[in-house]
Amino acid sequence: MTAIEILFWASAFLVVYAYVGYGAVLFVLVKLKRIFFGKNELDESEVFEPEVALVIPAYNEKDYVGEKVANSFALDYPKEKLKIIFVTDGSDDGTPDALRKYDGIAVLHEPERRGKIAAINRIMPTIQAPITIFTDANAMLSPQTVRMIVRHYRDAKVGAVAGEKRIRRQAEERASGAGEGIYWKYESLLKKWDSDLHSVVGAAGELFSIRTELYAPVEKNAILDDFMISLRIAKNGYKVAYEPEAYAEELPSENVKEELKRKVRICAGGIQSIVWLKELLNPFKYGILSFQYVSHRVLRWTLAPLALVLLIPLNLQLMLEFGGLYAVIFALQLLFYLMAVPGWILEQRHLRVKLFFVPYYFFIMNLAVFLGFFRYLKGRQSVLWERSVRAKA
Repeated sequence: MTAIEILFWASAFLVVYAYVGYGAVLFVLVKLKRIFFGKNELDESEVFEPEVALVIPAYNEKDYVGEKVANSFALDYPKEKLKIIFVTDGSDDGTPDALRKYDGIAVLHEPERRGKIAAINRIMPTIQAPITIFTDANAMLSPQTVRMIVRHYRDAKVGAVAGEKRIRRQAEERASGAGEGIYWKYESLLKKWDSDLHSVVGAAGELFSIRTELYAPVEKNAILDDFMISLRIAKNGYKVAYEPEAYAEELPSENVKEELKRKVRICAGGIQSIVWLKELLNPFKYGILSFQYVSHRVLRWTLAPLALVLLIPLNLQLMLEFGGLYAVIFALQLLFYLMAVPGWILEQRHLRVKLFFVPYYFFIMNLAVFLGFFRYLKGRQSVLWERSVRAKA
């Protein structure tokens, strides 16, 4: 086998493993764990209702806070044990005043805008509840969210619990919505299996929780604060559990341009997180957590997109030299990327054919990795980001 063939098959393996293979490996490992060690069952024989702080960062969210307040009040949990806290630092659109009209919530506000993580670092020392749940102002929670999350904290080994992110379906779903929805369904499945095997590797800011005592201030220039908070808790030996019955629903990005903007920020933050969490790359120290972290996160933000690019010229050269199987693989690669073109065209015309949305969204996701990487190198990704425009309900 020539050096080019070795590089081609290594790249192909990396791509398949990062996007599909890891899920298959997880599935098998979880099945084996259940066969040899049984299924972990939560002990719910006694009522468990600790005090909870629901922390909602809200920067210029005046259009959403009314619905968010109503959604928070509708949560099925004892009102005297649930403290709802909105943090509105920097908001200048009337968000704090709109919130102060409601009884039963706390509004913490400072006029200076220093970013979400600076606001969270500021208010966390004031939290007295043993459990803190973080959620976004434009994400609507399921009624059982708090109960489903806190039950995991019966286990002293659990330091954080990640909820599920869901994308609201729309009658006429654009490529951004269809692709985003499919992506998060797959991500949710991987998180469930990650949790069953050992620990979730990174929570989404739309909905996650921690033991308040485990919170450590995050660097003020952190891009993915939610990811850093949850991974550092896992790094310190605690499990990050996953609870699919606690979910946050939000509308998809208005269009793929807005979704790309969001993904580029996430990928820039991903590179930053890999640098900051470099110790987690050591499997001799962190064992299965390192395996999950590298397989689920690191490869997607680094080597897998690079391997995708390498596959095209490598495959072309091997096809011209050997034909046969390499010709078939090249044709399949070409077909997949060509299918992204009608996906882009349909996106402009507001039409919905998911057959084309998947390759289009996949292309956008990997394009975002390269753009995010260069943005990180240039230091151009500010924590004071403008959130992506969401589609109308």
